[in-house]
Amino acid sequence: MTTYVTVAIPYVNAAPHLGYSYELVEADIYARALRRAGESVRFLGGTDDHSLKNVLAAEAAGQPTPELVAANARRFEHLAEPLGLSFDDFIKTSTDPRHRPAVERLWRACAAKGDLYLKAYEGQYCTGCEQFYEPGDAADGRCPEHGTALEQVAEENWFFRLSAYEERLEQLIADDVLEVRPEPFRQEVLALVRGGLRDISVSRSVRRARGWGIGVPDDPTQVIYVWFDALTNYLSALGFGDAESPALRRWWLESDRRVHVVGKGILRFHAVYWPAFLLSAGLPLPTRIQVHPYLTVDGLKLSKSSGRTVDPLAVVDTFGTDALRWWFARDVGAVSDTDYTASRLVERANDDLANGFGNVVHRVATLVRRARVGGVDVATCAQGARDAKIETIVAARLQEFDLRGATAALLDAIAVLNRDLESTAPWRYSPGRDATELSEILGRQLATARAIAVAATPIIPALAACLTEHLESEVPDGSPFARLAAP
Repeated sequence: MTTYVTVAIPYVNAAPHLGYSYELVEADIYARALRRAGESVRFLGGTDDHSLKNVLAAEAAGQPTPELVAANARRFEHLAEPLGLSFDDFIKTSTDPRHRPAVERLWRACAAKGDLYLKAYEGQYCTGCEQFYEPGDAADGRCPEHGTALEQVAEENWFFRLSAYEERLEQLIADDVLEVRPEPFRQEVLALVRGGLRDISVSRSVRRARGWGIGVPDDPTQVIYVWFDALTNYLSALGFGDAESPALRRWWLESDRRVHVVGKGILRFHAVYWPAFLLSAGLPLPTRIQVHPYLTVDGLKLSKSSGRTVDPLAVVDTFGTDALRWWFARDVGAVSDTDYTASRLVERANDDLANGFGNVVHRVATLVRRARVGGVDVATCAQGARDAKIETIVAARLQEFDLRGATAALLDAIAVLNRDLESTAPWRYSPGRDATELSEILGRQLATARAIAVAATPIIPALAACLTEHLESEVPDGSPFARLAAP
């Protein structure tokens, strides 16, 4: 099986916040789980450089746009190490040489199909969303997503015949040919499509865009709409500008899965606009769009534009990568928004990682060392007793993006192992007198502890490696995960 996994590429008008970090980690856990199952995976990250928001941020900072974009793009790229991400590729849309030819090729393919046309247009526009709103979609002339006043814009743009794909999109989503998950988001998209699709503007005037963006082929007055530009990154990173690209063939044209992980605020772009562009160009669609809700603080969405952010680097510096990744997997809801607090993260880390994983692994490792010193061959029994049931359960849940279900299964397995330790009480056995029985008991418990560590690897890769090393250590010293101090 081959799977292409992507995240939505963010505007780089400001530093990254914790909400986007959740998306990165969610996708990384999925990619790691598939790799552990022996599948071929390509995991892509990147930045959306051509947004007008980036231009306005640069103007406000008194910087040239390319300079601000490059600096902030590096900040997003450098999230990989502190968040423990396993990217195979990372694309920056303003500087990567693969991107422009891919965007131009997709544009020309849609034009050849007859799906692009010029039209004078006037409407209410949100720079934050980079989209026009119909009067009935924005109460009191304010953006429903950002709460900011909409701008009245009148100009001539290129339009895409989105309306031509209404029936086909409805059928593809209703039949699950294009999976949208979780189910409430699928129903949301179906309602949107069934409500009627209007053609959309896919270019902006060079004047309004301040000249920033990829020019419309053969029209020097226009730049390509940022969402048409940005969505194409999923193809441009595979060399779509070259019709003979081997990466394009392997990871898009012939791959088993093409999975986009995105936030709920950009659902329509990924589940409606993007599939329509691909249908127009005669290309395969994504197989799944995995949608997640927002992270909030005091009930309010984290947002670069509003300045309401939590710095993921500061969280990692204070509490560590494992604690943050575990909190993401354990606490963030699949459909409802989740409020972040440092105290909740610390509570989860101490209860689950220190008292759970760390404690049980240290108990088993200490008992195994004692038995080895007494001449008991625990390792042989551990190999014979290996039970991968927990690995199978966790892997299956992670491959369906059921992060909470996976973490619950791991904690259940830890509880079962602790009960086994209490009921068998191996510390009461004499290595010299009870060697056979002791080796069988500890062999089973060591195999279980190893299986738990292996199963947890996609979620907490660094800690899982530490747990495994602790179990193999001749002198296990201290718990593999120290308790965190209260914030």
